[in-house]
Amino acid sequence: MPPRPSLLDQDEPPPFEVAGRDGRSPFVVICDHAARRLPRSLGDLGLTEAALGTHIAWDIGAGGVARRLATVLGAFVVLQRYSRLVIDCNRPLEAADSITTRSERTPIPGNENLAPEVAKSRAQEIFHPYHDQIRDELDRRKASGSPGILVAVHSFTPVFLDVARPWHVGILFNRDARLAEPLLGLLRDEGDLVVGRNQPYAVSDLSDFSVVHHGERRGIPHVEIEIRQDLIADPEGQHAWAERLARLLPAAARSIHSD
Repeated sequence: MPPRPSLLDQDEPPPFEVAGRDGRSPFVVICDHAARRLPRSLGDLGLTEAALGTHIAWDIGAGGVARRLATVLGAFVVLQRYSRLVIDCNRPLEAADSITTRSERTPIPGNENLAPEVAKSRAQEIFHPYHDQIRDELDRRKASGSPGILVAVHSFTPVFLDVARPWHVGILFNRDARLAEPLLGLLRDEGDLVVGRNQPYAVSDLSDFSVVHHGERRGIPHVEIEIRQDLIADPEGQHAWAERLARLLPAAARSIHSD
């Protein structure tokens, strides 16, 4: 049998971008949906350029916030470079929308009727290398006696299925709220924000992978932060939100140790 063609050509970027490993910060920042890139081998998945520029393909602004947040905190950051439409790196591989065929009202023709080996190749070349990189960094910290604090940065749309979302930011967690609850309180104390507690999404074992797998199951403090994308669509908004979070996250982390 001939070898299976690679999903990524040799001249295409690896599935993740990393920066910052100088030991100054306990924080590890991740961004599962940082970019909208598609592997050349997949073409446009049957979508228009306009559709690929929307939230269905990536978390608009989240990558910029994650990079700036990591810079201000002196933190290690891992960002996923390929569109969630290739494979969603914040979904368990067995989830129905791991490789989605519809996002909101938009069908994804290039994801329909995929052969199992095609889905497997996307997991092998995109999903696993990204999560292996996060796992390796957290393992390194554990071995050094500094297990780390995990922060996942996402964004959400102002309107979903014609329903407006009033929140400026959502703080998400599953069973472990050690970091989420103090951060939630600090954000509400800012006085100018509508803050969601597990809104507009809620973390679960079936719908989320990153903070469940790398945070909760590892037993380290963690939080998933969802910022409304219109607030971080430009560099100024990304900078402002990163600075705000860089001010509040260390205070939230200190409250864990003071309890």
